[in-house]
Amino acid sequence: MTLSPTLTFNDGNTIPQLGYGVWQVEDDVAEKVVRQAFEAGFRHIDTAKIYGNEAGVGRAIASSGLSPEQIFITTKLWNADQGYESTLAAFEESMDRLGLETLDLYLIHWMQPKQDKYVDTWKALIELQKRGRVKSIGVSNFTIEGLQRLIDETGVVPAIHQIELHPYFSQRELRGFGAANGILTQAWSPLGQGGELLQDPAVASIAAKHQATPAQVVIAWHLAIGNVVIPKSVTESRIRENFAALEVALDAEDVEAINALDKTASGEGRIGPDPAVSDFA
Repeated sequence: MTLSPTLTFNDGNTIPQLGYGVWQVEDDVAEKVVRQAFEAGFRHIDTAKIYGNEAGVGRAIASSGLSPEQIFITTKLWNADQGYESTLAAFEESMDRLGLETLDLYLIHWMQPKQDKYVDTWKALIELQKRGRVKSIGVSNFTIEGLQRLIDETGVVPAIHQIELHPYFSQRELRGFGAANGILTQAWSPLGQGGELLQDPAVASIAAKHQATPAQVVIAWHLAIGNVVIPKSVTESRIRENFAALEVALDAEDVEAINALDKTASGEGRIGPDPAVSDFA
């Protein structure tokens, strides 16, 4: 079976570059679709406490027949649990739901600048890594300033930064900061939202050229520019199609044509909240 290529973190651990996300998937459905993802070839699963499906992911892991060494699991700390002690407690609760002793990757889900607890929260993640409970630690939905503060105040650089990222919102500056500091970039909402991106004439043209689906082309673009990418679908055929994007090899002209779709500078491409001002529990 084809397996995803891996990328190496700044701590020496590795992550499958193509993963499967379960945002907005109900717990009982998550168990089924994660099993289907494993059957399709995915070995990297991305969940979070706020998704409410850690237990379903855990059941899928337990019934998969795969060993812990064969899979890579990410979950995330929710905003209401930020703070040193509350982070340690929330981590244990997530691990109970997942049925795991050791986690591959734990992320702070949002920076939450008004809360201003993310440095203490990061220190708790550092402690969990020191205890051997989590192999790698990172963040999600931060700004350059927030990332720099973590580095300056703790001396520990996040292994990865998960952000909204798709061809309409490619966040080159944020990716550049990550690359300069040894932080991998991971894309959530990698296919955009609402189907607009997948109907873009440039994407459709490249898809026809490679006899691939538009979604496969966009996933292949993420892989080509070095992103870790976690497409989500609850349809088994699309789960398999998304994994088959590994077989789509874009050339430099294709990549540049997709790069040209970026609307980050105008702010028009963003779908989700802005981490610089987001404040929700």
